[in-house]
Amino acid sequence: MRIAHVRERNGPAGAGWRLAGQAGGTADSEAWLDVEVARRRLVAADPRRAHNSSLFRQPITTLDELFARGLRIEAVGEILDGFAPAAGALDPDDDAVLGASNLAFGPPILRPPTFRDFYAFEQHVATMWNRRGGEIPEAWFRLPIFYFSNVSELRGPGDPVWAPRGSEELDFELEVGAIVDTPAYNLPEERAAEAIGGFLIVNDWSARDLQRDESTVRLGPAKGKDFALTIGPWIVTPDELADRWAAGATAPDMTMTATVRGLDGTVTEVSRGSWSIARYSFGHMLARASTDVHVRPGDILGSGTVGTGCLLEVKDSTLKRWLQPGDQVTLSIERLGALTTPVIARPAG
Repeated sequence: MRIAHVRERNGPAGAGWRLAGQAGGTADSEAWLDVEVARRRLVAADPRRAHNSSLFRQPITTLDELFARGLRIEAVGEILDGFAPAAGALDPDDDAVLGASNLAFGPPILRPPTFRDFYAFEQHVATMWNRRGGEIPEAWFRLPIFYFSNVSELRGPGDPVWAPRGSEELDFELEVGAIVDTPAYNLPEERAAEAIGGFLIVNDWSARDLQRDESTVRLGPAKGKDFALTIGPWIVTPDELADRWAAGATAPDMTMTATVRGLDGTVTEVSRGSWSIARYSFGHMLARASTDVHVRPGDILGSGTVGTGCLLEVKDSTLKRWLQPGDQVTLSIERLGALTTPVIARPAG
């Protein structure tokens, strides 16, 4: 199942985001189902649904609202399957069905309470430490390490990003994200993955010159990281990835790539890696995150940058420069889609 926030490209100005979904059998289709329209139709066809299930009693506006009601992402599947139980059964002329070509996609979670970004890929960690003339600290091999970033500057697909004030070294970071969709506290590693409702693409932007200056104090990233976080284009539930997950693996075998299209239209692939080489699973990460603290529905976990997944690692052998206005960055992960961001000049003010 895929879940997204959408609105019509040609709709009224100021229109809010609507929750849309694709059942597993239609995941390769251009058709998306308006979850609230489908809910109303199902209740009209059988009023007992509203009596028997809290899912059907109130309007469904956003994923954030669904979480606030104590419901999980999997609950949406009941509506999608109830409306179109057979693969390919959606009628494009039905007003509940939305064509992807006429949709703008927003952040799949609009107001995440927190974003914890981990450091799960050894190749990236080794490269970062080698640049400092050191080796990976022993603690990294024992513990999934993370930092908290800013969630106020959240971006969705197509939303522009710019280098923050004082920076000339804008960089992307190619990551997998996981959405927690139920309260979690002191979860054991072997059960923690059960609290993850789905996965998405994360671009944890970096201003490398600001980050380099701040890192000398050894407190952690601040203005070099907190100016933008891009997520999307949708959330994919874990069952959609099960066939790519080898026994005993920390992650599914799914290719991750990043491309940059410059002002002249040239597209350069600058990054290629695999989620499967992560040292830590998201279950391990969430177990660590939930130790002695309450993790809330809507919290995002980031995997950290896949090996080669940023210009800091590969600039000299690929793009030969940092990002600049006019570039377009596209991060792609198999089955999770593609997340594209235009880079613009920093707005005045």
